[in-house]
Amino acid sequence: IRKLVVDRKLDSARSQAVLIIENAKKEASTEKKQKQLEAKDEVLRSRSELEKDSREQRKQLRKLENRIQQREENLDRKVDLLDKKEDQLSRRERSFGDKEQEVRKKEDQLRQSFEEINQQLQRISGMSRQEARDLLLNRLEEEVKKDAASMIRRIQTEAKERADKEAKNVIVSAIQRCASEYVGEVTVSTVPLPSDEMKGRIIGREGRNIRALEAATGIDIIIDDTPEAVVLSGFDAVRKEIARLALEKLMLDGRIHPARIEEVVNKVRKELNTVIKEAGEQAAFDAGIHNLHPELVRLLGRLKFRTSYGQNVLQHSIEVSQMMGTMASELDLDPQVSKRIGLLHDIGKAASHELEGPHAQIGMDFAKRFKENPIVCNGIGAHHMEIESKSIFAVLVQAADGLSAARPGARMETLEIYLKRLDKLEEIASSFNGIEKAFAMQAGRDVRVIVQPNKVNDDEAMLLARDISKRIESEMEYPGQVRVTVIRETRAVEYAR
Repeated sequence: IRKLVVDRKLDSARSQAVLIIENAKKEASTEKKQKQLEAKDEVLRSRSELEKDSREQRKQLRKLENRIQQREENLDRKVDLLDKKEDQLSRRERSFGDKEQEVRKKEDQLRQSFEEINQQLQRISGMSRQEARDLLLNRLEEEVKKDAASMIRRIQTEAKERADKEAKNVIVSAIQRCASEYVGEVTVSTVPLPSDEMKGRIIGREGRNIRALEAATGIDIIIDDTPEAVVLSGFDAVRKEIARLALEKLMLDGRIHPARIEEVVNKVRKELNTVIKEAGEQAAFDAGIHNLHPELVRLLGRLKFRTSYGQNVLQHSIEVSQMMGTMASELDLDPQVSKRIGLLHDIGKAASHELEGPHAQIGMDFAKRFKENPIVCNGIGAHHMEIESKSIFAVLVQAADGLSAARPGARMETLEIYLKRLDKLEEIASSFNGIEKAFAMQAGRDVRVIVQPNKVNDDEAMLLARDISKRIESEMEYPGQVRVTVIRETRAVEYAR
């Protein structure tokens, strides 16, 4: 039985092996046919790509042939043009040679004629050639001297006019690029109160609170019939600000008595010192100035609470610094030095009243003490011409300081006086006969008068300018000088119809 089972298994194994071999042969033949087909497809694809590449190459070759043919044609045309130009040049050379010979002949003839004329002139004048040459040279020298003198005068006049114009352009540019606010500071501050009952608490029993506040701040506190308001009066703006802030803190706190007043005032004073330092640092940053000594920064911040005729001194210093930087750039000078002088020029005003002397001198001493550049020190000290100017920067700070202080609205009541002065100038100029229009220009430093040409001639215009200037001198007060320009023109108008 076992043998039969084994034989059957062997037979089935043999039959399966035969089937597997046949299947393998079939699969091998199928795969072979598939590979042959893929190879044929690859051959066909390669052949088509080769044909495509060959077609593109033939196209490119045809394009290259066309380009080469066009270039050959262009070269042929250029060669023809060059041949023609060469023929033209050769003809011109021959014509120039003929003309040169003619010119030489004419030069010989002119030379002979010149010698004959010289001989005739010598016989007629009785002078030799050297004598005549000397005479002509002397006359020419005199004429050249006269022309040179007139030319020098003209050049000097033009140079002055050009320098005047350039200076005005620089100043106008500096003014246009610096837009500052109008300032109106006063010596009195008003502190609003929550109610009139607060006035009694501020005064205190028998006035001890108000006396303590005045003693601690150095400011007069005026409590009058003004409803719900207290007036602080004092010329020291720093003390006035301390009093205002201290009074506001006391009203918020509600505890008002001498000990508390002294404590709050000391605290506010410390806070204000920080504010002053920050104001100085901000001013230096706005002006683009770095590496300032801390003490100079502190003094600069104190200028925030100083005024000059109502103009805030710190804003004025920043404005002068910006103007000087602009003018220095226009004049190819160092703008950093200019800005530094402009920012520090009024630093002496931050000093206390215990220091004697003009603020320019005090500011220069501060700058020297804190190791500023000698040019900067001289510019600070010379900005009011109290000492000699040693550099052009000192002249620039004088101009910028004057511009910042004299512009309309910069200082208290300046705008009103400025407008009245302009009206007065125009009124004086218009009061003469033959005046058509009058305009006050350049902040009242220039008056333009337009006359009627049929009533005023050129000579009368000169006299009119002199009369107007004399009347302005006698009737008005003004800084500097006023230029009067009389304009007379005749216009001929016709219309084409």
